Amino acid sequence: MGGTSGRARYDVERRSYHAERPGFRITELQISPAQRVPWHSHTHIADTFYVLAGRVRVNLKNPDEEVVLEAGQVWGPVPAGRPHLVTNAGDTSATFLVLQGLGEYDFVPIA
Repeated sequence: MGGTSGRARYDVERRSYHAERPGFRITELQISPAQRVPWHSHTHIADTFYVLAGRVRVNLKNPDEEVVLEAGQVWGPVPAGRPHLVTNAGDTSATFLVLQGLGEYDFVPIA
């Protein structure tokens, strides 16, 4: 299954990079109620989520799980290889940080 390295390719309202170091990065995403980070996994890195504003839903597979986070909440890590989907769980934009590491970043889409 092929992945993409570097920047992910999906639409969001805003994407900012606060830290990009070899093996670690912090990305800030703002998504509208209609946007999402599509189903994907990472080969080597884990994701940890910190919600700054709004509500975010993280759906996971293997096993199936759903987590809803409010502003100020942190959750993770989603281990490397575990498929996950991130959606806005509210009626307004949601802004959150994704802490990713340790290892080389990739984005492996899941059909």
